[in-house]
Amino acid sequence: MNILISSLLGVAAFVLQVATVIGKVGVSVWPRGSNIYLGECVLLQCTLGSNFRSVRRYQWFRHNSYTAPTPNPRHVVSGDSYSITAVTREDAGKYWCQADWWKDNTTLVAVPSMPTVLIVSELPPPSLTLTPSTRQIFKGETFLLQCPYSSGWKMMQFSLDKKDLYTSNCPTPGDAVSIDKCEFTVAGRESQLYWCEDTKSRSNTVNITASNGTIILKSPAFPVFAGNKVVLYCQYRIGNHSNATFFKNGREIIAETFFSSSDGVIEMTIENVTLEDEGLYKCASQDRKMESPESWLSVRPARGNFTSTDGTAASTMGSWKWIILFCGIVLLFLILLSVWLICHYRYQRFCTSSCLALPIENLPAVELPATKQDVTEVQWDLSWMEMSSLLDKQLYPGT
Repeated sequence: MNILISSLLGVAAFVLQVATVIGKVGVSVWPRGSNIYLGECVLLQCTLGSNFRSVRRYQWFRHNSYTAPTPNPRHVVSGDSYSITAVTREDAGKYWCQADWWKDNTTLVAVPSMPTVLIVSELPPPSLTLTPSTRQIFKGETFLLQCPYSSGWKMMQFSLDKKDLYTSNCPTPGDAVSIDKCEFTVAGRESQLYWCEDTKSRSNTVNITASNGTIILKSPAFPVFAGNKVVLYCQYRIGNHSNATFFKNGREIIAETFFSSSDGVIEMTIENVTLEDEGLYKCASQDRKMESPESWLSVRPARGNFTSTDGTAASTMGSWKWIILFCGIVLLFLILLSVWLICHYRYQRFCTSSCLALPIENLPAVELPATKQDVTEVQWDLSWMEMSSLLDKQLYPGT
């Protein structure tokens, strides 16, 4: 009996301890808020309470509690972080994490977080300007960020490595170019998210990776439109190199045209970019001893064509065609109804004035009866006509 009571007390204590930590596991979204924009970069972070001391692993889930995130080159899971590059409509939905931690180094406890719902906004965000427009940069180089408007905005930085948020109030001595522009010098090797925000809204984000290596790939930092010309630059830190190899999704690119400039930058040009050109790109030296980090090239449908990524037609022109067709059908119905009402009204007036029974004096002459039977029939006819005339006078006075 005592063993049973102690076991029950142990289970109750364990349940109580688990209950105290449930709810202290959460998901933070950077930039803050559940609304995200097409083409931008987003980071989800699994946050823990003070009760967690030894976490064995993190697990991420999407849409439901039974499926882990499907493999996607734009989705990268690294411990307590879940990053999404070049957001698409398919990225909307519920996300949550699970922390597996040791209780007294003997029992592994799995504690899930509450789900966070990401909503992909179809409206274009206030645009952040980046110069030069590239996601990769060498340590020690500078780049320029410009907020959408000249007042009320703050430049925000979030370090993907340190998980720290910084605020830059431009202008500051040595860093500011103007009130709405900030110049940054990369001091270390790390990746950071940059965006502008005020009290009501925020701009889109951009992810900039600082490299301490010998080679980087400079690709467009923001989505490009199908049909445009795109140039990828493979840049070496030192040395005058004239050759490089470009890769897409891990495979060497053979058919494209390469061009080497005098400063050792090798260019690859895609004249008419399509949705099929989307993917992870990198460059490397010919001996493969030097490789750049990978960057995602995001391609949007041509301007004015809003076909969704899953192939369903969502163009504005198609919607307008259906609306115009529906309005035409309704208008035709109203015209036919109006014509019918007018004809019916005129018919009623015509019958009222001209379709009444004729008075007796206007009746046509009837041939005199030749026999007694004929006389009787004529008398019946006359009585019926007199009765009809009387009824007509009562129904239509004045006739």
